Amino acid sequence: MTDPTPRRRPRPLLRAIGAIVCFYLLGLLLVSLLLLPFARGLTAGASPAELAAHPSPLFALVQGAALLLAFGMATWVVGVRALRLGASDLRWRSRLGWARATGAGLVFGILPAAIAMTLGVFTAGAGWTHDGGSLQQWVLQVGKTVMILAPAAMAEELMFRGLPMVVAGRALGRGRAILLLSLLFAVAHIRNPEVTSAGLANIALAGIWLSLAFFSPGGMWTAFGAHLGWNATLAALAAPVSGLPFDIPYIDYRMGAPAWLTGGAFGPEGGLLGTLALTVTVVLAAQWIRQEPT
Repeated sequence: MTDPTPRRRPRPLLRAIGAIVCFYLLGLLLVSLLLLPFARGLTAGASPAELAAHPSPLFALVQGAALLLAFGMATWVVGVRALRLGASDLRWRSRLGWARATGAGLVFGILPAAIAMTLGVFTAGAGWTHDGGSLQQWVLQVGKTVMILAPAAMAEELMFRGLPMVVAGRALGRGRAILLLSLLFAVAHIRNPEVTSAGLANIALAGIWLSLAFFSPGGMWTAFGAHLGWNATLAALAAPVSGLPFDIPYIDYRMGAPAWLTGGAFGPEGGLLGTLALTVTVVLAAQWIRQEPT
């Protein structure tokens, strides 16, 4: 005789937690395996603290590419194969098209970063000075910097939006999922150089903004473009990015004072002007996602 008692399926929340934990464990395992063969050559004897404070361009590029590949594979294994999520579910398929969606995101990232830095000029004595080199050298270096920042930006979108946001959003609702993963996004930056509590708060705020971009009509491509646009603008204009300095020829940016207003050594993300720019962007992004069904 067969057992008439129906088998109870795991609750949606438990399934979501299990899927997200598996995603992170698999991604971290894969990135360790990918970086392990190159660890000695990439670190060149530098300590983890030294690499965190001043990563070499090659180390930053390889690390970003490894994170992108590892969490891309984790998305495929956990999201596509196990959970049967498609490109539309994971918000890779945009009705804007990937190029327009990325372009919209870039604008959405460039403007608030430039505004935050410009406000520092008028309120805190910030400004740019010529520090040697030519305009051509600046263009070449900015191009190299964008190539380093791009895989890292996409990798972070996979890690903190992407599959975790989709799965958590289905189990908890979008609002709770955005808050939870934005806090996790901030915690992931807790060991950055020159980090402050204000900087972590602003990174959490940036996580909310990027999550809203993820749920916009442009989906993952808009979130990626916004992330890259913000980071690349700060770096191109010679400001630290989340505490990480970039060696940019031709111009130098003086952060101004007080640090609580401008962000100081952590960069614009650590100051009240950054908070203002990000808050306005969050409001605009919230208006935009009203075009998308919940």
